[in-house]
Amino acid sequence: MSQVDIKSASTSSVTPPNGVNLSHVRSDPITMSPELFEKLYLSPESRVKGELRMTFGNPTPMALGGLMLCITPLACELMQWRDALGDGASTIGSFYFMGGLLGILGAIGEFILGNSFSTMVFGIYGSFFLAYGATLQPAYNAYGAFSPDPSNPSAGIMAPPFLAGIGFLGLMMALFSFFAMICSVRTNAVFVFVFVCLTFAFSFFAASNWYGADGDLESFHKYRVVAGAFTFATTMAGWYLFFALALTTVDMPFSIPIGDLSTVVMSGTEKAKRRQAKSE
Repeated sequence: MSQVDIKSASTSSVTPPNGVNLSHVRSDPITMSPELFEKLYLSPESRVKGELRMTFGNPTPMALGGLMLCITPLACELMQWRDALGDGASTIGSFYFMGGLLGILGAIGEFILGNSFSTMVFGIYGSFFLAYGATLQPAYNAYGAFSPDPSNPSAGIMAPPFLAGIGFLGLMMALFSFFAMICSVRTNAVFVFVFVCLTFAFSFFAASNWYGADGDLESFHKYRVVAGAFTFATTMAGWYLFFALALTTVDMPFSIPIGDLSTVVMSGTEKAKRRQAKSE
C-alpha cells in the first residue's frame, strides 16, 4: 500500500539572541494513508511536486457544501413540497453564489493541489448551476425568446421548443454523471451512490422536459417529481459525505465511515507495476 508523505517542518538553524547555536530542527514527515487522502479530497491518491497540500487548506468541504446548499432546495422544489414551483427560480441566487461560485472556486483549489478528479467534478457541476441559473434569469431571455406573447416572457418556460432544448442539457449531464460514477469506484461508496442518483435525476429531468414538449403535462409533472426524489437522495448522501469531511477539518477524535474504495479497486499504475514485477 502506497502512502503520501507530507513534511510538517523543514530543516532549519536558529541562533537566539544569546548567541548559542541550537541544533538543526527536523520533524518527521506526516504519513497520510490512501484512505485518509481519499476521504479528505474525494479523489484517489496522486503524487504532485512540492508541498502545496501542506501550504493551502482543503477546498473539498467548501465546494461540496456549496453544491449541497444549492441542490437541496432544488430537490424540494422539483418534488413540489409545500406547493413549491418554478424549477429553482425562487432559489436562483443559490445557483450563482453557492453551487456555482463555491463549486468553481473549489475546482480551482483542487486543480492547484493536483487533484484531477475533484477538479473535474466540482468544475462541471459548478458550471452547470451557473448555466442553469442564467437560463432562469429573465435578463438573458432564454425562455422569453420562445414566448408566444412578447409582453409575457414567462410563457416561454412551457414552450415546446424551449423544453426540448433544455432536455438535451439534462441528457448531457446524465451522461457526465454516468462517466463520473464509473470513475468514482476508486473513491468511496457514498460518492458512487451520489453519482448513481445524479445519473437517474438528470435522466428523469430530461425525460420530463421532453414529455412537456410533447404536451403530456401529466407525465411532465410525474417525471419532474421522480427527478426531484433522486436529487433528494443525492443530497442526503452528499450531506453525510460533507459531515465526514467536516470532522476531518477540525481533527475530531472520531470519524464516520464512507466506504473507502481507493484500495479495493487497484489503480492502473499499481497494476502495471505488478505486471512488470512478475515479468522480471
